[in-house]
Amino acid sequence: MRILQICSARQIGGGEKHLADLSNALAGRGHRIFFALAPGSPVKDTIKNLAPENVLFAGMRNALDVLSAHQTARFAAQNSVEIIHAHLAKDYPIAALAARIARRPFVFTRHVLFPMKRLQKFALQNVSGIIAPSKAVADALRRQNLFSPEIIETIYNGVDVEQFAQVEKNQNTNFTVGTIGHLAPIKGHDIFVRAAAIVLRKRQDIRFVIVGEDKSRSGENRRRLENLIGELNLQNYIEIAGWTDDVRPFLGKFDLFVSAARSEPFGLVLAEAMAARIPVVAARSEGATEIIEDDVSGVLVPLENHENLAQAVLDLAENSARRSRLGDAGRRRVEDKFSLEKMVSETERFYRRALRQKS
Repeated sequence: MRILQICSARQIGGGEKHLADLSNALAGRGHRIFFALAPGSPVKDTIKNLAPENVLFAGMRNALDVLSAHQTARFAAQNSVEIIHAHLAKDYPIAALAARIARRPFVFTRHVLFPMKRLQKFALQNVSGIIAPSKAVADALRRQNLFSPEIIETIYNGVDVEQFAQVEKNQNTNFTVGTIGHLAPIKGHDIFVRAAAIVLRKRQDIRFVIVGEDKSRSGENRRRLENLIGELNLQNYIEIAGWTDDVRPFLGKFDLFVSAARSEPFGLVLAEAMAARIPVVAARSEGATEIIEDDVSGVLVPLENHENLAQAVLDLAENSARRSRLGDAGRRRVEDKFSLEKMVSETERFYRRALRQKS
């Protein structure tokens, strides 16, 4: 297949990581992958062996960028693209218009749980299929009743299992508990910090690491987190490590991975930690409950509850056999349900079905 991926992202996050993994794997299976990207897009550097002629740089400033839609349509026609796939909400209308002009089928992935705007029902009438990375996202889309429920399909995000199996474990002096995610309230890093304060009253030999970037304009999220750490006198116990495009070195430092997210459409980093055999404790967000079987492949705790989170951390810190059991079971869970190979195969079938419907 000849597939055009559209993504106007100017930063790398979970959705862009997913796009890179999907595209690289599809190319590895012999498909021709083309891209419409924003100028200076960091996505370009995540794609292996990307030929310059396979990339269109279009402005894609907003959802009403008609010029970018026409440029994308011409690019699709010139390269005999068979299907167009958009990944960000503001790119959906651009992709839909480009698909109408070029007379190609168009699909999109909905990476978030937020409701879509009612006007998108009309702007995206020509969509042939919608991918949801979790049942929670699929259910949220169906409840809105904007699109035919038959075209919405759950395809879980996939993890390159072998890549994470090779994570090199560091021998830490202190037991290390880590979390990874953008510094935003929805990720629950404040809950993580408050749980750390409880843990440290009983165990001063435990250290905590937050890996994340503050995408707010003024950096208020990081400041708020640093202020909380200061108020609780935890500066010597909690490190804010900044962002990384490769989480594997950090996972190698963690004895335990924690997600305190208030809401999570999937939670790719949870699956990555499990693939690396790191035992996981997670709040019962939408995505976490689909990834983790409680007390089998990880531990689930109530949302917004730093006391329960702290107790789960203490329990696992004191029980190496249970940590090992959860780590092994987590690895098997990802191999069975969330492998990259499984995701790519299901996406290929999804594309072919969209092509048959259009023909």
